[in-house]
Amino acid sequence: MDIIVRIDVMLAERKMKAKDLADEIGLTEGQLSKIRNGHMKGIKFDTLARLCILLKCDPGDLLKLDDHAEDTV
Repeated sequence: MDIIVRIDVMLAERKMKAKDLADEIGLTEGQLSKIRNGHMKGIKFDTLARLCILLKCDPGDLLKLDDHAEDTV
């Protein structure tokens, strides 16, 4: 099952830099990069909440289920 991470979309819409977001939520740029690129096995709810607060969005705005995910289940 594939989850599409849309943090880059939110950053672009808010004209915010990834480095600034990482600093604000207390992550390294490398950690945020892994989240942005989908190279992690999970994300803590408190990290997700901090992302949502700073980006002024809901978790569903950041994470989307791939439309083709049904085909692989």
